[in-house]
Amino acid sequence: MIENLTVGTATRWGLALLILLGGAVALYLGESIFIPTTIALLLAAMFWPVVRYLHRRISLPWTFCCLVVVLSMVLVTVLVVLSVIPLSMQLLQGLPRPDDTASQIKLYENFRNRLDQIVPLPPIKNVEDDPVFQYLHKTLEGPYVTTALVQLAWYANNWLWQAILILFLLLFLLMEGPILTRRLVEIFGPSQEAQSRAVVVLGAMAHHVRTYLVWRTIINLALAVLVGMVYQGLHLRQAWTWAFLTGVGCYVPYLGPIAAGVPPILDAFLSAGPQQALAVLLFYTIVMVLEGYVIVPVVMGRRIELNATTVMLSCLFWERIWGLPGLFLAMPVMAGIKAVCATVPGWEPWANLMSTRVPLAPPRASTKSKASLEDTQMLLPEEVAAIEQTLRDEP
Repeated sequence: MIENLTVGTATRWGLALLILLGGAVALYLGESIFIPTTIALLLAAMFWPVVRYLHRRISLPWTFCCLVVVLSMVLVTVLVVLSVIPLSMQLLQGLPRPDDTASQIKLYENFRNRLDQIVPLPPIKNVEDDPVFQYLHKTLEGPYVTTALVQLAWYANNWLWQAILILFLLLFLLMEGPILTRRLVEIFGPSQEAQSRAVVVLGAMAHHVRTYLVWRTIINLALAVLVGMVYQGLHLRQAWTWAFLTGVGCYVPYLGPIAAGVPPILDAFLSAGPQQALAVLLFYTIVMVLEGYVIVPVVMGRRIELNATTVMLSCLFWERIWGLPGLFLAMPVMAGIKAVCATVPGWEPWANLMSTRVPLAPPRASTKSKASLEDTQMLLPEEVAAIEQTLRDEP
């Protein structure tokens, strides 16, 4: 009786929706496990070619290569933190103290004078009686600043332990990566076709995630240096603070660049005037347009691009599941998911749904022939050879 039971389209969609909701709940409840694991997996995919190069070209032991890569990452992270601390202190020193009413009045008068050059404002007899200034004064002298600093300290302490956990997970993944890859492929069954298809999926996912992370980091670093130099030339008070904010914010599509562009415009508006703020706005807009429509498509390729709807929905989904870390992980995770959909037979329409371009021809059925790495047309030749060698040999 069960064998004769047919599942309709509505039932399949209902089951798929229940599985999706169950997965979302599991991701939300297990964020303390899934977030470090996801970050470690992304970093492992990013640094895997470096470990492989050190092991095969320089003939160093595999474990030693993994330790070198992880320790190098720790060193870079420490240098970044040490460079951020002075920028944060400089930013805090630029804000008026809660007990310094005179500095607050001076800052507010400066803001009104700059704004009056654009839109005439009604004169006020006493600044302290202005409702806007009173709100600003209560915000600075109230518990808001203290609460924010306490939350920031708690967040930093929490992520310190998370960072240690991520480093250990990264080390174990790199050391046991070849063994784990073979064992994972064996899960899909003894069939050579199934194992070959699993290799294709894993290789494509790792390649796309690695391409996104490496080039995104390089582009963000270049953007930070460029805007920092221009902001310094325009005499912004917190030039390199805003440059660092730009480099970090560009990891979050659309929302990140917008949030990173507001502070330097306000800084230029308060320090130099509306003309300087307009110059910063024009420069930042041109840079972001060139980055989004010229640089990223050229260096990353069209295969990694996700359409705007997919990007926004993924940011909303992962931010709701994992909070702020979800915003930074949304793009690499979706790049991996898109690579899987583009590789698995029958899932190509989902990859096309997330893509920025429409396929010229319907996807070819690949179930009639043996799956191979070359048939996917998604991996570079060296990636193909590396994956095949990984499955054959153990370091």
